[in-house]
Amino acid sequence: MIREPARAVPVLVEHEIVVLGGGPAGIAAATAAARQGADVLLVERYGFLGGMGTAGGVTNFAGLYGLVHGETAQVVHGVADDLLDRIDRLGGLNAPQQGLQGRITVRSYDVSAYKCAADQLLLDAGVKLLFHTLAADAAMEEDRIEALIVETKSGRGAIRGRVFIDASGDADLAAHAGVPFETGDGHGSGLFPTTMFRVGNVDPEKALAAIGEFKAIDRLMAEASASGAYSFPREGAIVRPQKNPTEWRVNVTQIRNAQGRAMDATDALQLSAGEVEGRRQVQEYFRFLKEEVPGFENIHIVEIAPQVGVRETRRVEGLYRLSGEDILVCADFDDAIGVNAWPMELHVAGKVEWRFFPDDSRGYCELPFRMLVPKSVSNLLVAGRCASMTHEGQSAARASGACFAMGEAAGAAAALSLRSDVVPGALEPAALQRALERAGAFLGRLTPRRASSRDRA
Repeated sequence: MIREPARAVPVLVEHEIVVLGGGPAGIAAATAAARQGADVLLVERYGFLGGMGTAGGVTNFAGLYGLVHGETAQVVHGVADDLLDRIDRLGGLNAPQQGLQGRITVRSYDVSAYKCAADQLLLDAGVKLLFHTLAADAAMEEDRIEALIVETKSGRGAIRGRVFIDASGDADLAAHAGVPFETGDGHGSGLFPTTMFRVGNVDPEKALAAIGEFKAIDRLMAEASASGAYSFPREGAIVRPQKNPTEWRVNVTQIRNAQGRAMDATDALQLSAGEVEGRRQVQEYFRFLKEEVPGFENIHIVEIAPQVGVRETRRVEGLYRLSGEDILVCADFDDAIGVNAWPMELHVAGKVEWRFFPDDSRGYCELPFRMLVPKSVSNLLVAGRCASMTHEGQSAARASGACFAMGEAAGAAAALSLRSDVVPGALEPAALQRALERAGAFLGRLTPRRASSRDRA
């Protein structure tokens, strides 16, 4: 061990509400809090917003739509609507796309349009942005966070706040603040990460004819693997067109650590090795697409995502843990703040396991405010894939739709708690629900609007 000498850390800025993380949860949290009149700062490690949707190369929003009693309907609204409208106005949003025999619906987007739209959304709301900033520690005063300690290009500093929202995905601030958390599946592994990539110069008609049918890409992969010429890290791939029909996204890699378990993205050495392994797998699958799949003969790699796509790391212990059973029974909660319409999507060794809502059910579960309220720290809320969930519950509610809902609720709750002079966890749920519904959010209490002719998949 090397001991650093004690030093005074300068206070860089002070804001009422400090949001860590600029993915869907952080974007929605910061926007909602600012629209409630709060002074808000969003802190992000990259130089752009979007989280795994941009840095991880996901390139589509999952969980905005549900299969409600057999019909596709949008079930996540509020801040998400505004962001999608802005991406659409920049020409960067696809119509809804269905998969898995109509059981899921996603909206793909142009990454650059998403980055620009998110910037403007937050700036128009009055949010201040601090990019290229890493969470390093938390300065505590009893059960309260006094300041978020960060590392920036200007050096180490402190950001004071009255309420903090951890939307980092990895529960970085919560962990530094001493909030108890769980990781993975409880057996030393977890949801396996994926390095995403996009290819260009696809012949869309030939490609759609070749793999447009359900599970067709799986059959092509099985035949190629049986030949011995290719080795794939998992069964099944998701290969889909982007806004530009000649550009397609590829979701197929699977990153293991040296023990064969899911790579731990909170371990710096595993994360570094995983980045290299992901790019190795990308090259192998690119070769398969180019040599074996009609429509991909002349492709080139447009982009390998800036970082490996992480699905699961820390999950905080909150006042309630959303479970896999909650997902599958379409659970209701008195303190509902939004809904999750994405099925359980378990990335296990070598394959992806799906567990769907019951046929002809309403196709979503509600999300309770209590899952955003962590134990032991009174002025902190946690939103997104690091909120309080079991491994199975998180496999569904980590999708961007639920993250938007959780983030908007956390931001509104933070602002309302300041206005009411109570800690966020003591906020009256009915007051929060009224504020969210006034802002256009759907809480699951009424049947959502059906997809219109303009946005139906």
